[in-house]
Formats: sequence, structure tokens, C-alpha cells
Amino acid sequence: MEAWGLGMFMVSAGIVVVLLESPGSPVPELIPDANLRRGIVGLSMGLTAIGIIYSPWGKQSGAHINPAVTLTFLRLGKMAAWDALFYIVFQFVGGTLGVLLVWACFGDSFTQPPVTYVVTVPGSEGAWFAFAAETLISMVLMLTVLAFMNAKSLAHYTGLAAGVLVAVFITLEAPLSGMSMNPARTFASAAPSGIWTSGWIYFTAPVLGMLSAVELYRLFRFTTLSMCAKLDHPLNRRCIHCGYDPKMGKSRAQTLTLTTENKS
Repeated sequence: MEAWGLGMFMVSAGIVVVLLESPGSPVPELIPDANLRRGIVGLSMGLTAIGIIYSPWGKQSGAHINPAVTLTFLRLGKMAAWDALFYIVFQFVGGTLGVLLVWACFGDSFTQPPVTYVVTVPGSEGAWFAFAAETLISMVLMLTVLAFMNAKSLAHYTGLAAGVLVAVFITLEAPLSGMSMNPARTFASAAPSGIWTSGWIYFTAPVLGMLSAVELYRLFRFTTLSMCAKLDHPLNRRCIHCGYDPKMGKSRAQTLTLTTENKS
């Protein structure tokens, strides 16, 4: 499911960018403003992320589709190390297969500039500026996710908030760093293309940003006791992370919360 999720994200990214940027497409002439076209890409990818998160498979796996997100939930103690390992492996596999599928379908329109396998590379400000930008947007995304997941009235809208941020970051931040926030997403484009320009940024900054968000969240003494490792937690599906069972109607986290409250 995690492989499918990032694979579909990369397929969507490839198709949208080919349609909007490929020299063989009529769209660049119809929409000559590059900023507007990038905004359309951002909107498309935001909607794609939302669709994946709230899809049946997204609800089952939790729709991390990002090793940095998985490592964050592992750091929070919300998933087993064995599960995290396989999540990460299959995120890399699925993303790469998605890129290969778009390549097979679109050929040179996908591999040649300006589309170029939808690789993520630093902007004109350079690698360190891109590193700072990737770290910052990754931190903002995870802080938002944590805030929404730990508010009962907002928890169901976590995926929507994440999708909106993806759209905004692609529209506004992509010229600075390529807007990855995701080591597997960068690998998926870099492996087939051989373009690893400043690749270290995209394997370190997202992880650093999201793990920093956890520590910042804890610094303000916000609790993560009742949250789960799913961006959307349906009540009709068993959860491997928190132990929720629809037959029982409770998760381990909820039981722990109730026990803690009773003791106090």
C-alpha cells in the first residue's frame, strides 16, 4: 500500500508536469505564465496527496508515502521498527516504479528538459539555501500534522491540511529547492535519470526538519499520547500501529489514556 501510494504520487507528478511543461504539449502556449503553471502543478499534487491519504489503502497503511514521515512516527514510538523498515523500503520501490511507468508511457517527453524525470535539484540560490528551505518546509509540515492529529476536532482533516501545504510549497517554494520533503520521492527520479545533483540535501533535510518538529512539539509539552501513526484513522479498520480493533472499539493508546486519567 505504501509502494502504491508513492508510486501513484509520482505517476501524477509525471503526467501533470509533462502536460504543462513538455515542448510537445500545447499547454505552455495556452498558459505562458510559468508561475501559473507551477501553481496548477501544486494544486494537482495537493489534490493527489489528499486523494491518497483518504483512499481505502491510504486509510489502511496511514499514507506516510515518505520515509521522513515514517521515521518521525518511529521516533514518537507510534510504530514498530520492523514495520518502519518495510514501509521505507517499499516507499523507495513504489516511487521508482511510478517514475519508470511514466517514462514507459511518455518517453522523451518525460525524460528530456524541462521535465527531466521531474527531478528535484536546488534552485539558483544554491545547495545550502535549498537545504535550509527543505528543512523548514519539512518542519512546518510535520508541526501541522502533529497539531491536527492531536486535536480531536481537527484530526480527520490532517490529510487535507497536508495536501494544502504540498500545494502551497510546490507553488511558492519549488524554485528554491525543487520541493521534495521526501527522500524516496527524490530517489525515484534520480535513480532512473542518473541526476543526483546535491542529492544529500533531500536525504537529510526532510528527516532533520520532521524530527526537529517532534522535539519542538515536545518542548512546548504538547502530548502525543492518544495519536496514531495514521494520517487518517477510520473506525472500521484494524490498525497495526495503535492496536485499534473495530470489534473492541478502542486502541491501546485510548486504553492508556483512560488508565492515566483514572489514576490522576
